[in-house]
Amino acid sequence: MIGYVTLGTNDLERAAKFYDAIAAEMGTGRMMEFDTFIAWGKPEGPAGFAATKPYDGKPATVGNGMMVALQAKDSEQVQKLYEIALANGGTDEGAPGPRGDDGFYAAYFRDPDGNKLNAFTMV
Repeated sequence: MIGYVTLGTNDLERAAKFYDAIAAEMGTGRMMEFDTFIAWGKPEGPAGFAATKPYDGKPATVGNGMMVALQAKDSEQVQKLYEIALANGGTDEGAPGPRGDDGFYAAYFRDPDGNKLNAFTMV
């Protein structure tokens, strides 16, 4: 259903470093790149994501209540994505671990621009 998700950035070079590392762990790379926009994913693959400078030229801001969830293959990859995020300028929003009693395992973090993400798997 979802084709891709776009997150705003005020520093595309910094965002590229952060998302290049996240995408590499998930087995993908850049699929589109312009002066103001970089997209990661695979043509004909699952939903991708992009970092972009806002089209209107105003500063990028964080959406309150907005979060992008990255589906990991297992709990080890959740841990690895969390570590990669923090090593590349991200900040902690919730260490890896089980959430609830239904097998949901997740870690929460923010990218360098403050956009909230999580990595999750069902165990």
